[in-house]
Amino acid sequence: MNVIRIRGARENNLKNISVEIPKNKITVFTGVSGSGKSSLVFETIGAEAQRQFNETYDSYLRSRMPHYGHPEVDSIQNLNVAIIINQKRLGGNARSTVGTVTDIYTLLRLLFSRIGEPFVGYSMVFSFNNPKGMCPMCEGLGTVTDINLDALIDKNKSLNEGAIRFPAFQPGGWRWTRYVNSGYFNNDKKIKNFSKDELHMLLYAEEHKPKNPTKAWGKTMLYEGIIPRIKSFLKKETKESKRKEEELREILCRQTCPACKGARLNKEVLGCKVDGKNIADCSAMQVSHLIEFLKAIRNNQVRSVLDELIARLTHLENIGLSYLSLNRETSSLSGGESQRIKMVRHLGSSLTGLLYIFDEPSIGLHPNDIARLMDIILQLRDKGNTVLIVEHDPDIVKIADHVVDMGPGAGKEGGNIVYSGTLNGLKNADTLTGKFWRMHRALNHKPRQAKTFLTVRNARLHNLKNVTVKIPRQVITVVTGVAGSGKSSLINQELPRQHPQAKLIDQKLLRGSRRSHLASYTGIFDALRRVFAKTNHVSASLFSTNAEGACPQCKGLGVIRLDLAFMEEVEETCDLCEGTGYQKKVLDYTWNGKNIIQVLKMTVAEAGSFFQGSDKELLNRIREMGLGYMTLGQPLSTFSGGERQRLKLAMEFDEQGQLFVFDEPTTGLHPSDIEKLMSTFHRLADRGNTVIIVEHNLDVIAKADWIIDLGPGGGSDGGCIVFEGVARDLIKHGESKTGHYLAKYITERKPGKMGRENLQGK
Repeated sequence: MNVIRIRGARENNLKNISVEIPKNKITVFTGVSGSGKSSLVFETIGAEAQRQFNETYDSYLRSRMPHYGHPEVDSIQNLNVAIIINQKRLGGNARSTVGTVTDIYTLLRLLFSRIGEPFVGYSMVFSFNNPKGMCPMCEGLGTVTDINLDALIDKNKSLNEGAIRFPAFQPGGWRWTRYVNSGYFNNDKKIKNFSKDELHMLLYAEEHKPKNPTKAWGKTMLYEGIIPRIKSFLKKETKESKRKEEELREILCRQTCPACKGARLNKEVLGCKVDGKNIADCSAMQVSHLIEFLKAIRNNQVRSVLDELIARLTHLENIGLSYLSLNRETSSLSGGESQRIKMVRHLGSSLTGLLYIFDEPSIGLHPNDIARLMDIILQLRDKGNTVLIVEHDPDIVKIADHVVDMGPGAGKEGGNIVYSGTLNGLKNADTLTGKFWRMHRALNHKPRQAKTFLTVRNARLHNLKNVTVKIPRQVITVVTGVAGSGKSSLINQELPRQHPQAKLIDQKLLRGSRRSHLASYTGIFDALRRVFAKTNHVSASLFSTNAEGACPQCKGLGVIRLDLAFMEEVEETCDLCEGTGYQKKVLDYTWNGKNIIQVLKMTVAEAGSFFQGSDKELLNRIREMGLGYMTLGQPLSTFSGGERQRLKLAMEFDEQGQLFVFDEPTTGLHPSDIEKLMSTFHRLADRGNTVIIVEHNLDVIAKADWIIDLGPGGGSDGGCIVFEGVARDLIKHGESKTGHYLAKYITERKPGKMGRENLQGK
C-alpha cells in the first residue's frame, strides 16, 4: 500500500509500461517533449483517479462534472483521491478576479462589514456581484461599453457613400433607409460638413416620429439616433443580439465606468472605510502592500479575520505573486499564474493522504521564485500527501524523492520508462536527462558585437518607471527579471508600439477550425491533396474532411457528440469512419504506397524523407524546433503553448533582417530541445535578424549575446533596468537576482567525470 502500482499502461504512445510510484513522496517525471510523461501522469493516473472519484456521486451530479473515460491500462492499484493542478488558464468572465477565485475577497468583505465606518450593511453589500452593492451604471463590471465614433463613422463619406461603417447601416441596408428617408439630411453631404444640429440628430436623437420624411417612410416607423439605437439593441439578451454583438465588436470599446471610476461598487459602499481606505482601494493594492496595510490594523474584534486574510495573502506572496492585486481579472492571468493561484487554494487545507499532480509548475517563474515554489511543494508532501510533477527545470527535479525518466525519444520513439529511481542514480543514467546533469555549463564568451541599436523610449506602461533602453540589432538579446518586473510590458507591448515592424512569436492559439491540423496550418496539406488527386486522377476535394471526402455521419470530425439527456454530453469515435473523418472510398487511393490517413499519421521526423523541395525543408525546420514527434494530422487544438510558438517560428525562419520577439520559448522543452532551439536562434541572428527573447531559463541566458535584466522586484518594486550587458558581467552584478542564480548555476555545472556531453546525442 506504500506505492501506486501501474500495470500495462498503453495510453497514446505508452508501450505497455508498468511502474511503481512511492506514496507520501515527491516523484518528478522527466523526459523530452512527447516522451509520454503527460500520457502516464495526467491521461492515465490522473484520469483514472478522477473517474473513480466521480463514480461515487449520483448521475445528476456526474452530469455536471468533467467526463473521464477508462484509460488504456490493465490496472492501477492503491490510488489516492487526486487534485490536478494544471496550466489551464482560470478564465472566467469579467466578474471573476484574483480576490473572488481565492476567496480572499470574501474575507475582505467580512472585515469591512465588521469594522468599516460608517456601517453600510453586512458582508454581501460589499460584493460587486450583488445588486445592493454594485455600481448601478456599470452593474459591477467597473467598465462600460461605449461606441467608438471614429470606428463607426467615416466623416469623409456621405450617407449614400456608406459613412456608417456597419453592415446593416450600409447603403441598401434596411437600417440605412431610416436615416436617408427621414428627411433630416442631404444624403450626399459629407459627414464632416454636417452642422452640430445635424450631427446630433444623426447620432443622438431620441426616438420620435419625423415631421417631413420621404414617401418611402413607413407610417408606423419611428426615428432614433444611431448611438441610442445600437445601445438599446445591445441590452437585448437574445441569440440574435449576441450574434450581432460579435459584428459590432469592431465599433465597440470598453471604458472605465465614469460613475465608480472602475471600483465596481456604489457610492454608499465606497464611503465605508477602514483606516482611510475603502474596499476597492484595498483590492487595487498589490498583495505585498495589502499585507502591510492589514498588519497595521489594531482591532481585536476581527483578529481572527485579519490573521486568516494575512495568511492567505502571504501564500500568494510566497508563491511569487506578490505583484498581483485582488481586482485583477482572472481572464488576464497567464497559464503559470493560474496554476500557482490554484495551488494557493490548497496550502491552508488540513486534508492529508491526497495525490497532487502538477504540470510544469516552474513555467513563467524566475529562479528566485522557483526557490519559494519548492518550499510549498515540500510542505504539501510533509503534510502526508503524494506529489507527482511533470517537469524539466533542474531546480524542481532536485527536490524529488523519486524520478521517473521517460523516452528514449518522442512520439513513436518514446513511451518507455528509461530510468526509475533516485536523482543520484539518474545523474549516472545513459539517458538524455542523465546527460544533461553531467554537462558542463559555460557562458557565451564570444558574444556578437552590435553596431546599431533600436531604442524603446520613456516606457511607462503598468509598472515601468519611464524606462528608456537600447536593444542591439542583429544579435540575441535575452530580457530577464522576476515575475512582475515589467518584462512583458516593455517587450511584448511597448516595443511593438514604438517599433511596429516587430514580429511577436507568442504562444497564443493557432487560427483554424476543429478540423485543422499541423499539415493544414503549414500548407503542406494543400500540396498533399494535389499530389493524391493527380496520382489517382480524382478531385483534390476528395481528400479534405471539409469537403467531398468528409464522412457523411460525423461530417469530417471523426467523432459524434451524444446528448444523453440528464447525463453529460459525450464524444464517441464515429463508427462509420472509425475516427478518420473520411469516407471509406477515400482510403482506397494511395500515393507512394500510403493512403491519406497513413500519411497524416506519419511524424514530422518520418515525413521529412517522404516529401521533397520546400515541404521537406519546412518539415526539417519543424523537427529542428523539437517537434519531430508530432504527426502531420495532429489537431491544432491539442498543441501546447510552447508547441504553438515553435511551429510559428518554423514558418517564419526564412526571413532575413527582421525583428523577432519571443515570449518564453523554452516552455515545455527538455534541455536537449532547448539546445536545438538556441542553435535555431543563433542561425536567425546569423541571417541578420534581431532576436529578442523574454526568458527565465538559465541555459538561454548563459548563451545570449546581450542581457537586459529588469527589476529589482515585481509590481511596484520593479519596472527599472537593473543591468544591461554581457553574461560574464551579469554574474558579477551584486543587485541582480538573475546574476546571482546564473553564477550559482554555472558553478554547479563544472565538468564531471564524463566531461562535456552533447545533449542531442549526436
